[in-house]
Amino acid sequence: MAWDEWERLKADAAARGSTGMRLNHVPTDPGGSGTGDLKSDRKAWTQAGADTKGLQDDIAKALGKLDDGQSGLGDASGVQSAAAQKELYASWKKYVGDVKGRCGELGGLLERSGHDLAMSDAEVKAELDRISAKYHDTEAVGGDPKGR
Repeated sequence: MAWDEWERLKADAAARGSTGMRLNHVPTDPGGSGTGDLKSDRKAWTQAGADTKGLQDDIAKALGKLDDGQSGLGDASGVQSAAAQKELYASWKKYVGDVKGRCGELGGLLERSGHDLAMSDAEVKAELDRISAKYHDTEAVGGDPKGR
């Protein structure tokens, strides 16, 4: 590129003037500071994480009660209802255990987000997606309720 062509391009750019900075294609408020109403409170994020992780204690108590209620079943062989109840118990124990694990992981993510607020939206979304994939819920029993 010739020197005079470079000078012409710089002059053209200077003549157009500044367009101002726009984040994520959202124009700034005319006459305003452009900061909008976005606020983030570290304490709120951290407290939400601690509260979510705190749910694990109550869930652990519920799992203990579930175990206690199951203890009198004994041998389920030969009794269909007892075998079905034992299968249901195992299913619920796994599900409630997964809920407990999900609370712990989600609470930890919220706490980490609150402590440093340094995670990007993409990083938080990736963590949430990882948690969702790990604790994928089962489909609802009884068919699709939308048609009812």
